[in-house]
Amino acid sequence: MNSMKILLVLISCFSVVASQAQSINTLTAAETQDGWKLLFDGKTTKGWRNFNSDKIGSAWKVNEGALFLDTSEKKDGKRVGGGDIVTADEYENYELSLEWKIQACGNSGVIFNVQEGAKYDYVWKTGPEMQVLDNACHPDAKIDKHRAGNLYDLIESKTVTVKPAGEWNQARIISNRGHLEFWLNGNKQVETEMFTPEWETMIKRSKFKDMPDFGKFRKGRIALQDHGDLVWYRNIKIRIL
Repeated sequence: MNSMKILLVLISCFSVVASQAQSINTLTAAETQDGWKLLFDGKTTKGWRNFNSDKIGSAWKVNEGALFLDTSEKKDGKRVGGGDIVTADEYENYELSLEWKIQACGNSGVIFNVQEGAKYDYVWKTGPEMQVLDNACHPDAKIDKHRAGNLYDLIESKTVTVKPAGEWNQARIISNRGHLEFWLNGNKQVETEMFTPEWETMIKRSKFKDMPDFGKFRKGRIALQDHGDLVWYRNIKIRIL
């Protein structure tokens, strides 16, 4: 290959990388037309704060266009600056789209319809969860309904489409007038109807059975879970249905 061909290949590769970089945490004209809104600007933590707080912990940082949880911050030998974070606004009837990746053997989650207040000390006291997990070696992967893409402790997906730890996964949550769908890497993982007798029965058979307000709300905040492991999120966007 002569020098001119090598130069053209390098220019082509650079153009592809530049194009991909520009597409992270941005909306296309078509997405804007369809009503999509970014929940993460790719540069700051604006629009996010800790659950039941007006501030965001210092362990939640932005690096290379991703919102990530830095688990290395410690004081007196204890990890600091973390905690679950929530959106500034509440949402009802929406499609949420995002990408995530997790450290080896890591655990996190996307929790929705979250309520705040003195009576709730954790986001999962009210909000159902799409599990974020390294299925290869986290202990939860041995438990039905606890794997990546599952409706945590309620519905096990019939297909496994999660990518290995350290690779980006594309996830969607559609919550529309009680109809719920989870998608992971282009494959539907969960489809169910919330707020029905069947929904109540599922909850009564789950670990949430003693939480009177779990899964009861049609509107709430969206949360990203601190489960003590390194996790990254990007391209977080939503559109109201």
